[in-house]
Amino acid sequence: MTVGGFYAHFPSKDELVTESMSSALCQSTDTLKAAAGDRSGTEWLRAVSRSYLSRAHRDNPSAGCPLPAAAGELANASEQVRRAFASDVDTLVNDISVHAEEAGFQHPRGEALAALALMMGGMTLARALKGTPLSDEVLKACRDHIERCLEQ
Repeated sequence: MTVGGFYAHFPSKDELVTESMSSALCQSTDTLKAAAGDRSGTEWLRAVSRSYLSRAHRDNPSAGCPLPAAAGELANASEQVRRAFASDVDTLVNDISVHAEEAGFQHPRGEALAALALMMGGMTLARALKGTPLSDEVLKACRDHIERCLEQ
């Protein structure tokens, strides 16, 4: 793409990054919601965590959640990009919070933030360890931890 062609579509590189990240995160959220189907509460949270913390998700990052790959880079992005990213993550946290509240958690937003951080961090570590037995162990440990939280 030429410089002129790029700027005909995006006013700046930050706009491109913002739009790309938002679109990828939206697709990832839709995938999670599809995995949960019409479940709610505890069963929704369980289905989402199992889908997210799966070998299939780990082994196919191009079709998966962009957070594990992009979070480190976003920390160094412009304030505009980070604010847009924060807004998109907040929307995802709010979606998870609804189900955490239905599951009976006293602090649903905090539980949603913790679950998202555990899933994203677990996936980041599992992908970094891909091809080793430790990668599968990380996925299982994260799934098991979420499962224990849901049983309380």
